[in-house]
Amino acid sequence: MPQPEFPRHPFEPVGDDKLREECGVFGVIGVADAANFVALGLHALQHRGQEAGGIVTHDPEHGFSSARRFGLVRDNFTSQKIMETLPGAIGIGHVRYSTAGSKGATQIRDVQPFFGEFAMGGAAIAHNGNIVNADELRRELIERGSIFQSSSDSECIIHLMARSLQRNIPERMKDALRRVEGAFSVVAMTRTKLIGVRDPLGVRPLVLGRVGDGWALSSETCALDIIGAEFVREIEPGEMVVISPENGVESFKPFEPRRGRFCIFEHVYFSRPDSILGGRSVYDTRRQIGVELAREAPVEADLVCPVPDSGTPAAIGYSQESGIPYAMGIIRNQYMGRTFIEPTEQIRNMGVRLKLNVNRALIKGKRVILVDDSVVRGTTSRKIKEMILDAGAAEVHFRIASPPTAWPCFYGVDTPEREKLLAATMSEEEMRSHLGVASLRFITLDGLYRAVGVAEGRDPKTPRYCDACFSGDYPVKPTDMMARGFELAEPAE
Repeated sequence: MPQPEFPRHPFEPVGDDKLREECGVFGVIGVADAANFVALGLHALQHRGQEAGGIVTHDPEHGFSSARRFGLVRDNFTSQKIMETLPGAIGIGHVRYSTAGSKGATQIRDVQPFFGEFAMGGAAIAHNGNIVNADELRRELIERGSIFQSSSDSECIIHLMARSLQRNIPERMKDALRRVEGAFSVVAMTRTKLIGVRDPLGVRPLVLGRVGDGWALSSETCALDIIGAEFVREIEPGEMVVISPENGVESFKPFEPRRGRFCIFEHVYFSRPDSILGGRSVYDTRRQIGVELAREAPVEADLVCPVPDSGTPAAIGYSQESGIPYAMGIIRNQYMGRTFIEPTEQIRNMGVRLKLNVNRALIKGKRVILVDDSVVRGTTSRKIKEMILDAGAAEVHFRIASPPTAWPCFYGVDTPEREKLLAATMSEEEMRSHLGVASLRFITLDGLYRAVGVAEGRDPKTPRYCDACFSGDYPVKPTDMMARGFELAEPAE
């Protein structure tokens, strides 16, 4: 029986208007009760995936142990009964939002980490990203006798490892990942080793930390903080680290070197504001995005208000640069939880109001600048604008902390089809009219690059980041989607 998708809230409006985070991975070695550390790390990474989570551990007496559950980390991996089934000093974990596989009908077998038993012992892997040639690999592997247990693209890695002729698991993993195209940050484990790998472009994040006498790998630095680990460094694009008690951290470069193209939307939205990316505070970068927005798109107004919570740092930056007062004009309900009312169509239409409420006394009669991180379909933006006007605002101006999202992402983000993206079919002025606001401005791609520390802006010949969702410039051709008829953008002149 298909399982419900977690925890897409029943009160959310149909056609949710946010890009969904990809996944989060975490692993530790050399600590007592590794599962507890992994659970804490996954809790800190919950923003990257709320549908399901899993943990695998190993100890010499019990071998490999695993637990996979639907829902949030706090609802599953705080149970003493579950945690006692996960003994050992090494463990990895994964929080999932389905970007490949059966979206909305996830089976428990789709939940990572995945496990494989090989001649030289078992291995488990957790993958953040998306394999763009997974269809091709899957067909080939099935024709050669592989039997798939899930609908996830990540399972291809296990099958490729099984078919490798290399004599140890790290070498088999190198073999497998050389066949894979797309984005991958992988945390894996054997009985005695913790392994971390980033794809040659470094699209998705992965960091290394020191915890006591042990080590940790994580999608973000905020998860190192929660376990009291010291941030050591980022895993480099195209790097594999193999960590063991005997040899510590060993570094390998199994791929042909390429210029990195880290996902710029990690800076805008996906990563937590208390994380560090590329040596930069995510919060400071988002505040600087607001500063750039104020320079590029000034407007006379009385208040700068964020659309909570992702628009908050940019709104602070916009206010500081423009001199227009910052105010909490919209208040977020922090206690959404699961529904206690049958979600009829009438109730479902209240979706935005259940999550956000307007501070009427503050808004009435004011010209309001609303700062949000992105506009995808535009449905939520229209509802928020209506709420602000209903509260008596004189004018509503939207300022968006990313360029127009006009292209789908194929590297680990659940993006709608291109025709459902507002910016793919409308100009900025048409979007303004569609949303019904006094003005609408997005930060330019050059402005975004300046905010993340590239003073000269974006070089179209050698861009520093993956910005395909804004530019249509895909650093790795989405092979599977092209086979289904997806057309790439024309190259820039």
